[in-house]
Amino acid sequence: MRKFGKKLLVMLLVSTLAIALCGCAGDKVGDSLITIGIPQDLDDSLDPHVAEGAGTREVLFNVFEGLVKPDSNGDLIPAVASAYNINEDGTVYTFKLREGVKFHNGATVTVQDVKASLDKCAGTGSGEPLVAAFSDVKEINIVDDSTIEVVLNSSNTDFLPNMTAAILPADHLDASTELIGTGPYKYVSRSPQENIVLQAFDDYWGEKAKIKDVVFKIIPNGDTYVMNLEGGSIDMMARLSTTQAAQLSDNFDIYEGTMNLVQGLYLNNKVEPFNDPKVRQALNYAVDVQEIMDFVSDGKGTETGSSMFPAFGKYYMPELNDTYTKDVEKAKQLLSEAGYPNGFEFTITVPSNYQQHIDTAQVLKEQFKEIGVTANINLIEWDSWLSDVYMGRNFESTVIGLDASTLSARAMLERFTSDSGKNFTNYSNAEYDKTYAAAVASTDDDIQTQNYKKCEQILAEDAANVYIQDLPNMVAVNKKFGGYEFYPLYVMDISKMYIK
Repeated sequence: MRKFGKKLLVMLLVSTLAIALCGCAGDKVGDSLITIGIPQDLDDSLDPHVAEGAGTREVLFNVFEGLVKPDSNGDLIPAVASAYNINEDGTVYTFKLREGVKFHNGATVTVQDVKASLDKCAGTGSGEPLVAAFSDVKEINIVDDSTIEVVLNSSNTDFLPNMTAAILPADHLDASTELIGTGPYKYVSRSPQENIVLQAFDDYWGEKAKIKDVVFKIIPNGDTYVMNLEGGSIDMMARLSTTQAAQLSDNFDIYEGTMNLVQGLYLNNKVEPFNDPKVRQALNYAVDVQEIMDFVSDGKGTETGSSMFPAFGKYYMPELNDTYTKDVEKAKQLLSEAGYPNGFEFTITVPSNYQQHIDTAQVLKEQFKEIGVTANINLIEWDSWLSDVYMGRNFESTVIGLDASTLSARAMLERFTSDSGKNFTNYSNAEYDKTYAAAVASTDDDIQTQNYKKCEQILAEDAANVYIQDLPNMVAVNKKFGGYEFYPLYVMDISKMYIK
């Protein structure tokens, strides 16, 4: 009898241990916490419908969801909607709501909430769209208690990516004051310039998050990333330089991907001398992109000759990388023809919390010296960059990376149309506007793609900016954690992560 009891006890202990070991990666851990470093606060807006900053959107990705959402393969999958249908000419998008989806305040999502959220984006009440991509929405109709349709004024077979727009409660549409979404994490608190705290949402409709608490810690000084990681104040940091990644101990796994953006020297086309295409072309001929990539990231970047990064394989045109190759004499000739035979002086404004952009500006400064152009580097804080450069358009040039808010070519190219509110470079080209409009209006995928590619070609040949690279993304994660995945967008999905 005692032998049987001991054997049973051993079996129970082994079973309990096995369950505990298996449960670590598969189930949410009771009091688990991960602290993630981010380079800037969520300064532009906490409202997912108007947030411009890529850093803001990557955090809010965990809190808010649309009728559909992107997965790590770059596909759009049903989210708040369980299914959707697009009519043949791309004018009517019909969505069936998923049953039982709850907001973070416990309320169940209804078609009224969906309609109110989309109406807000389309500005159907005010007549002025809050989100530019919704400007062609004619009406949003409730078909029945679980079905809603979005009707467009004209055909657009590429409108679905815009349905990632966050669904908010109809009585809490002002998400800048109270963040209530449907995502795997709910918003808990924010201490400006210090941190943003999220917590796993137990009533999430899909696969529940495995880590309970998430703290996004603001670390604006890039020189302290390694110290913060090794010191244990953060468990994870994305967008490290290759040098920083090499400095870390074996306590960290390094994931290597791309940032899914186009880093460039963006020029204010409205100010002299950048209102002259010959000057812009001269700067392009002065640049050696490979030298920049070698200096900034040990050559790991991917050259981009226009406003499209490689993850958009359908639209990316590597042949545009050869539009300009370094030619100092050609650059000097163009400057002379533009009336600047002795060069000129200008300022490159760079956000101080992005070391890769600072390093890029330093290389550009040296390269421009070869054609007699003096570039001064002005480092400013991120919130100042947003207000002065992006919103105020008060700058000459800036080094920054521009990303896509949705999985569409439109998200990368719309910002260069003459009347776009996002056109902070003040680029204006009638042929570009016409070609872009033709792309948006087309229902033929091949023709649409051709027009989008023509837009890219115009940007390159007109030297709208100095396009450089899609930067490598080195992500350091403490080996206690697993499950990190790259997306073809500038997002960070913490719900996939777990404690090993």
